[in-house]
Amino acid sequence: MRRAFLKKSALLTGGLISLPAVFNNANAAPEAAGNIQDAHFYHPDQVAFETTPPDIVARLLANENPFGPSAKAKKAIIESIDLAYQYPMKSVKELEQKITEYEGLGNNQILLGSGSSPLLAAAALLFGKGTIVSANPTYDAMLGQAEKLGTKVIKVPLTAEYAFDLDAMEKVIDSNTSLVYICNPNNPTATVTDNAKLKAFCERVSKKTTVFVDEAYIDYLENPQDASLIGSIKKGQNILVARTFSKLYGFAGLRVGYIVGLPDLINKLSLYTAGPWSISSLALNAAIVAFQDKEFLQSAFSKTMESKKFLYETLKTEGYEYIPSSANFVMFPLKMDGPRFAEEMMKRGVGIRSWKFNGKDWCRVSIGKMEEMQAFAKAFKELS
Repeated sequence: MRRAFLKKSALLTGGLISLPAVFNNANAAPEAAGNIQDAHFYHPDQVAFETTPPDIVARLLANENPFGPSAKAKKAIIESIDLAYQYPMKSVKELEQKITEYEGLGNNQILLGSGSSPLLAAAALLFGKGTIVSANPTYDAMLGQAEKLGTKVIKVPLTAEYAFDLDAMEKVIDSNTSLVYICNPNNPTATVTDNAKLKAFCERVSKKTTVFVDEAYIDYLENPQDASLIGSIKKGQNILVARTFSKLYGFAGLRVGYIVGLPDLINKLSLYTAGPWSISSLALNAAIVAFQDKEFLQSAFSKTMESKKFLYETLKTEGYEYIPSSANFVMFPLKMDGPRFAEEMMKRGVGIRSWKFNGKDWCRVSIGKMEEMQAFAKAFKELS
């Protein structure tokens, strides 16, 4: 079984689960662009992670959910430890089946991964031969990975409401476009693109090229299933939808995610990633019991909204505007240099992220526990 797995996943260097090992032979991935030997893991928040002190008071820089994982997930991890010596084939199938049944999908329409990051990287490899169209600013993991491989990436500015400018994006799509990437809700702006317009856009554009919709934050919407593009996949459209347990489920450190698409597309993508075999049995079993745990999800959602309301009030009191958020983070324009603001906040034990776009410096602050938001407020008032 191990030999078959290695052959299927193209892990040609002793079974090391990393992109350089997977693709150190360019002939193993003929459709990928650029130098595949340089396809190491890319994460937009990597520098922030590496420079965060261990004694930080408020970790508000990575859009994590501090209210999870759920009690059921923790119990499942403990109960799984004794069998951790076994390969998790059964758990893989069980989680795949659970998601498939909930979403009303057919066979072979799901690919699991250790979070959505390796699935984004796989897409950068699979679709890297052409041009990728997306927005600016948006989540940069796939786009940065593609650019490292030599892929041309066209980034279209957001609208005045900081949503994806679908009309402008459609105008730059041509015969060289291999993929369109949409993060909805978007990161770092926490905005959501109009649902009807997005579905109509995907229906039109997917006839010309593949559309990748990253729904990492969709669980923070009131009706996530209505907003999801999975329904469009079920209609046969050429769309990939990525989901992750890292956000509302609180699994950022456990690493579980998945991607949904038509069987042929999922099969092609699976050649560029280790897929479910990169997930530990403990994380898989935790995900099985956590998936659609309504009580926990609603609790985490409510606490997030409470902390977000406190943040809104803090910003208003200090005379700051902000972009209304549809996720677990908020973006607002600063009145000082962004990197300096981030440095000063970190000195006070509060980690945030800074951006520069539209000629302004911006802060993106994740929603944490109430005591973390209070720590943010205290530090922010010293600088505002």
